[in-house]
Amino acid sequence: MPAGTYRTLEDIVRSVGNIVDFLRNNPTGAYVFVHVPREFTNWIEEQEAWRQTVAFFDQTHHMEDLYIRGPDAVRLLAHLGINRFRNFEPGMAKHYYVCTERGYIVGDAVLFYLEPELLQLVGRPMAHNWVQFHGEKGGYRVEFERDERSAVNPRGRRKVYRYQLQGPNAIPLLEKLNGGPLPEIPFFHMGWISIAGRKVRALHHGMAGVAGLELFGPWEEREEVRGAILEAGREFGLRQVGTRAYPTNTLESGWISTALPAIYTGEDLRAYREWLPATSFEATGSLGGSFDSRNVEDYYLTPFDLGAGRIVGFDHEFVGRKALEEMAKEPRRTKVTLVWNPEDVLRAIGTLFQKGPRAKYMEFPLANYAVWPYDQVLNEHGEVIGFSKYTGYSANERAVLSLGVVDVRYSQPGTQVVVVWGEADGGTRKPSVERHAQVEIRATVGPAPYSEAARQYRARVGAR
Repeated sequence: MPAGTYRTLEDIVRSVGNIVDFLRNNPTGAYVFVHVPREFTNWIEEQEAWRQTVAFFDQTHHMEDLYIRGPDAVRLLAHLGINRFRNFEPGMAKHYYVCTERGYIVGDAVLFYLEPELLQLVGRPMAHNWVQFHGEKGGYRVEFERDERSAVNPRGRRKVYRYQLQGPNAIPLLEKLNGGPLPEIPFFHMGWISIAGRKVRALHHGMAGVAGLELFGPWEEREEVRGAILEAGREFGLRQVGTRAYPTNTLESGWISTALPAIYTGEDLRAYREWLPATSFEATGSLGGSFDSRNVEDYYLTPFDLGAGRIVGFDHEFVGRKALEEMAKEPRRTKVTLVWNPEDVLRAIGTLFQKGPRAKYMEFPLANYAVWPYDQVLNEHGEVIGFSKYTGYSANERAVLSLGVVDVRYSQPGTQVVVVWGEADGGTRKPSVERHAQVEIRATVGPAPYSEAARQYRARVGAR
């Protein structure tokens, strides 16, 4: 089938020979953030704001929303989600994961239980697509409404604004905006506060691993609410965070958002691939990095790989339960933070100023150049023991960090490993990849979350 005539993801899988080659050479670069400036001041002090004062994140544009309405909405989500659903009620939220029958990750998102028979998924679209497909094909009494992220949204507007305030001064600022003490909102629960006379819904969700709230309300009220936040935030040292610094907060808080959806193989998933259009996120996203297996299944990850094993709820039947029960007996890999050796990082950057082979350009503060990065992590014998999945610089830690998935035998903090930076054979054809040579960078295994502030925050709120 000639390029450009694909109708579905299944057309692509059947036609391209090897789906890995197709994904590795897809022209998309890293995940796109639009309609928010790259920097409001400078990315270093914007990073420091969520640890020193208060950071304002505008999350309105880069995530996709799926509204699920109807009497079977919770039943559908519980059937697909690995999470516990007992006692899940309106006013609550959860970090929601969906898997294939074989127990491999399809996607994740934040699930909001807005009101009886109305729930909302917010995040990248992989989990949304999986839920909508099963809801439509499974005879569930549900209706769906998509609110696409702004990069692909033809309406030029969203249904809601979504802001977040994080940092040691976030709560005092929110109290000033609210005109008094905040309501008690447990972790991953929602409540209501007042800003500029507007009723604003608030989720207790420490994205950067520090205190704060995620705020959302009708699109039409966005500028009024934003203006009030910025005005009141002056005395608290508020900084707006641009799109250079924003996606790096996860380096400190430890959430890996970049698992390749495990949907490209298996006859049992053929109907799903036929449902996904050739323009879908799953078909247009790009693989990148030094790990270069010809078998796409080598890129598939499990909840245990991503540190999400603790949220698996074996108290109900769900897609993938049987496989995950077996995996839970002896998980092979786990999530860690990799602290890159500064001398090796400087040596790689230094090749830009020398004649001869040049290392892959490492952009600061976020070094990702593909939607799904997979860099090899090696042990002392040069054996591949896992992946480095999300790389960048933290001004708060004064270090290049990456979130990794490694063999449990190499997961103890202090373990020495090597990350292979850059792609083989000079790099793939992605426009985001210049010709370069691979380099090896030593790294030390650390905990995830890496930030001591994030670990203390999670222990304090009982984050799961």
